[in-house]
Amino acid sequence: MASRTASDAAAELPVARVLPLLGLAHLDRGFDYLVPEADSAAAQPGVRVRIRFGGQLKDAIVLERLATSDHGGSLRFIERVVSADVVYPPQIARLVEDLAQRYAAVRSDVIRSAIPPRHAGAEAADMDTDWEELGKAEEPDLSAWSSYQFGESFVDAIVAGHAARAVWQVTPGEDWAEPLAMLAVKVALGGSGVLIVVPDQRDVDALEARLRCVVAARQITTLTASLGPQARYRRYLSILRGQARIVIGTRSAAFAPVARLGLAVIIHDGDDNLVEPRAPYHHAREVLTARSSIEGCGLIIGGYSRTAEAQLLVNSGWAHDLVAPRDIIRTRSPLIRAAGDSDFAMHRDPRARSSRVPSQAFDAVRGALTRGRPVLVHVPRAGYVPALACGSCRTPARCRACNGPLGIPPSDDGHGGTPTCRWCGRPETHFRCATCGSQALRAVVLGAQRTAEEIGRAFPQVRVVTSNGDRMVDEIPDAACIVVATAGAHPRIAGGGCYGAALILDTWISLGRSDLRATEQAFATWAEVVAHVAPHRDGGEVVIMAPPEAPVVQELIRFDAVGAAQRELAERAEVGFPPTVHMAAVDGARDGLDSFLAVAELPEGSDVLGPVELPAGEKLAGEYDITRHGPAQRLLIRSPLTSRDSLGRALRQALTLKALRKDDLPLRVQVDPINIG
Repeated sequence: MASRTASDAAAELPVARVLPLLGLAHLDRGFDYLVPEADSAAAQPGVRVRIRFGGQLKDAIVLERLATSDHGGSLRFIERVVSADVVYPPQIARLVEDLAQRYAAVRSDVIRSAIPPRHAGAEAADMDTDWEELGKAEEPDLSAWSSYQFGESFVDAIVAGHAARAVWQVTPGEDWAEPLAMLAVKVALGGSGVLIVVPDQRDVDALEARLRCVVAARQITTLTASLGPQARYRRYLSILRGQARIVIGTRSAAFAPVARLGLAVIIHDGDDNLVEPRAPYHHAREVLTARSSIEGCGLIIGGYSRTAEAQLLVNSGWAHDLVAPRDIIRTRSPLIRAAGDSDFAMHRDPRARSSRVPSQAFDAVRGALTRGRPVLVHVPRAGYVPALACGSCRTPARCRACNGPLGIPPSDDGHGGTPTCRWCGRPETHFRCATCGSQALRAVVLGAQRTAEEIGRAFPQVRVVTSNGDRMVDEIPDAACIVVATAGAHPRIAGGGCYGAALILDTWISLGRSDLRATEQAFATWAEVVAHVAPHRDGGEVVIMAPPEAPVVQELIRFDAVGAAQRELAERAEVGFPPTVHMAAVDGARDGLDSFLAVAELPEGSDVLGPVELPAGEKLAGEYDITRHGPAQRLLIRSPLTSRDSLGRALRQALTLKALRKDDLPLRVQVDPINIG
C-alpha cells in the first residue's frame, strides 16, 4: 500500500488520541495519531483501532478526536479501525479511570476485565429489537419489601430514579432472589436498566429462574464465565446498543455498560469469587459503588450476612440500613442452639462418641426426619479425613518426602484408604511422629464423606446425600433424608422448601484460621445454613457445635448480622486494619521493594510494615526466579482514610517511575486485598 501523507488525513478533527493496550505503567497515557479520511466516520471515541507502536501492530482505543496535536514531530496514521462499535463508552471510561486510580492500576488491565475480546461473528446479530418487544413482562409483586424497615420508601425511591443506596439484610427463610427479581422487573418496566452481580453460576441460575416467572427469557441477559467468546461479545454488544435492560452475571458483569442504569446490585459481597484474581485485583463491590457515584444509580448490597466494608458504608452515611424488625426476624428464624465443641464435652456424651452428633443434635435430626423433612449437616471440608495428627502428642502429621500434610482419601469402596500426602500423593504406610516417635494417628478434621459415613450409622434407615465442590448436588426432593455438604454446596429443596433441621460441625476450623476475615466468613457461612432451615414455628432447629459464649455464636443465635458486622468493624479499627484504613500489599524481591519505597511519595500518615515472607500459599505470577532474586517478600503499606484514591495514586506514580528507570525486578501491588496474610 502506498504511504499516506498529511493530505490523506480526515478533513475534520484529523487527530485521534488513542490509548495503546500495552499493560505498561509508563505508557498508560494517550498518544496522537492521524485518522485517514476513509476511516473518519468510524474512528470515533470508544472504538477499537490498530496502531503501529514501537514497530509492532498493537490494539488501542480512541479516547478523543482533536483538531490539532501538541506533539512536535510528525504523526503516524492509525492502521485501521477494528470495528465501528463504541465498546468504550464515556461512563465506562470514567469508571476505568476511577478504578485505575483506586487500585494503582494500568488502565489496559482494567479494560481487559471490562471489555470482552472482539468476535466478528457476533457483530452480525440482530440487536435492533426493543426490550419491550422481546416478550411480555408481568406487573411484579413488590410486597416482600414491606417486611423491612423503610423498605417501601426505598423501593419508591429506586423506581422514581433516585440514587438510593442500601445494605440489605435478607431475613432467614427468605429467598433473596424473589424480591430482587420483582424490583428489577419494576425498574426495567420504567425504562431504566438493572445490573445484578452474584458470586457464582448457581446464584445466576436461581435469579434467572425467578425472573422468568415475570419476564420472557429473551428479556434477561446473563454474563458468566461459562459463555463462549462469541456469545459473550454478542451479549456485550446487545447491552451497549440498549437492547438488554436486565443484566445478571458474575464478577466481570459489574462492568456491563447498561444504558440508563437505574439499579446496581451485588449479593453476598464477602464471597471471594467476587474478587478478580488478576491485576488489578479489584472487587466487584468497589466497581458497583464507583458506578453508583459516577452514574447516579441506586445500589443494593445484600445477603444473609454483612461485611465490615458494607457496614463502613452505613456508618459513613453513604448507604442506609435495610433491615427487618426484630419480631419479624424471630418469627422467620429457626431455633438456634450451641452445643459446645470440646473434646471433653464430646467424650462425656455417649451419642457423640459414636456418631459426632451430641444428644440434643440427635433429637433435632430425628424430629425433622420424623416429620418427613430433609436435614442439612454442614462440614467445613470435603474428602474423607483431610488432616491427620500424631495420636500421642497431636503434632500435625507430615510426609517424609516433601513435608506435606497427611490425610486419608476415600478408597474405591467409599471408606478410608491409606494415609497419603496431600501434596505429592505418596502413601505413608509406616508413619512415625518426628516429635515423640509415636506410630499412632488421629483425625484432626473429618471430611464430608467420613461424616456422611458416621451419620449414616446413626440413622441407618435414612438416605444420606453428600454434596461438595467436586460433586455438587443441585436439588433434592422435599422428603426425609440427610445432606452432608460443604460451604456453598447445599442443595436446594424441590418446590422451594426448607430443611427441617441443620447441624454445623467442626466450627473450630473456621474460627481458628489465621486470617483477618476468619470470623466474618465463618458467620457468613453459618448464616447461609440458618437461612435455609424452616422457622421455629414449623419445627425448624439448628444446632451449632461451638462454644456458646463466643460473641459470633451469640450473634448467630440472634441472627444479628448487623451486630456482627459492627463488632468486626470496631475490632479492625482497634488494630488499624481494613476497611478502617487503606492498605496495600506489595510483593516482590527485597531489592525491588527497597527501590519501590525509595520513589514512592506515600500519603501523609502512612506507615510501612515489613518486609516479611509471603503468606502461605501465595506466590508471584509468572516465572519468578528465586535463585536470581531471592525469596519473594511482602510489604504492607497502611494509609488513613483521608481520600479514597490517595494511596492508589501514590503507588501508581511510583510504579511509573520504577518503569521509567528500567527497574525490571518483579513487583505486584494489591490495594485493599481480601487477604493480607
